[in-house]
Amino acid sequence: MTTGAATTTAPKGPKLKTSAMIASFADPGQRTIPAPFGNALAELAEQDERIVGLTADLGKYTDLHIFAQTHPERYFQMGMAEQLLFGAAAGMAQAGLVPFATTYSVFAARRAYDFICLDIAEPELNVNIVGGLPGLTTGYGPSHQATEDVAIFRGMPNLTIVDPCDAVDIAQAVPQLAASKGPTYLRLLRGKVPSVLDEYDYKFELGKAKVLRGGRDVVLVSSGLMTMRALQAAEALAAHRVDVAVVHTPTLKPFDEETVLAELAGDRLAVTLENHTVVGGLFETVASALVRRGQARRVVPIGLPDAFLDAGALPTLHERYGLSKDRIVERVLAELG
Repeated sequence: MTTGAATTTAPKGPKLKTSAMIASFADPGQRTIPAPFGNALAELAEQDERIVGLTADLGKYTDLHIFAQTHPERYFQMGMAEQLLFGAAAGMAQAGLVPFATTYSVFAARRAYDFICLDIAEPELNVNIVGGLPGLTTGYGPSHQATEDVAIFRGMPNLTIVDPCDAVDIAQAVPQLAASKGPTYLRLLRGKVPSVLDEYDYKFELGKAKVLRGGRDVVLVSSGLMTMRALQAAEALAAHRVDVAVVHTPTLKPFDEETVLAELAGDRLAVTLENHTVVGGLFETVASALVRRGQARRVVPIGLPDAFLDAGALPTLHERYGLSKDRIVERVLAELG
């Protein structure tokens, strides 16, 4: 197999400065692991010769360059052409390969939806869509902030959606996504990714939520990097004598209603936390599950607003939009009265 390439004649615009687009959400001094996705995929490819990697001119910025260095004959640079990227991935899957196709989440959800839907999801092909910069993980602004990608993709039949918390989630998810029968969408955290879940005796299981800690007063149901914030907030709330449980839901579709709703039984304050707009994401998934099961209770959503967000430094934006640890603590304390 030889390395493929495709190019476009019209550029998308001026090249953006890396520092503006690719920012870290890790806290200063936090333990991190470099490129967990790229390293996990390269390791998996050593065991499975069907694994191939494709990208739309974003190998370095989705950590797929690690795979390219170790398996250059299975790496395909498709150029700035997301529809071509997913069309080619569909063809490879039809031929028996297991493609991992990377781009930014906004480009997958907004530019290539129809190709993913009809070429990949409808025939239920094993194509793994890997989207970088999910939610508010870049300070560049609405053109790159994928704040509504889960809402867009939740309505697509056959598509599994995974929102990992950290490097542990990502590394353990990759082989399970490859083994999954149909298409998957992974909201990728890239670069130096925090590692926190290994402190909680945690193992990723596709389709399963996990109770990371128990608590008598509050239940925080979270996904993605907001599970890291939920755990930090739970520790901080302990100083206020508030006992907080944290339920991590890395698989958003199919959703583990049994585990989550079991934790929401009772009269504890229930809060959802997500790095996504509160429209069409984790909050509405939890709320609809409660209604279907006949469980009447209030759930407080913490997430991004239904709006185009500002550009700026990530710590400033997370504080402004309520995703920081301190803002979560303030909201919980206010709800408790």
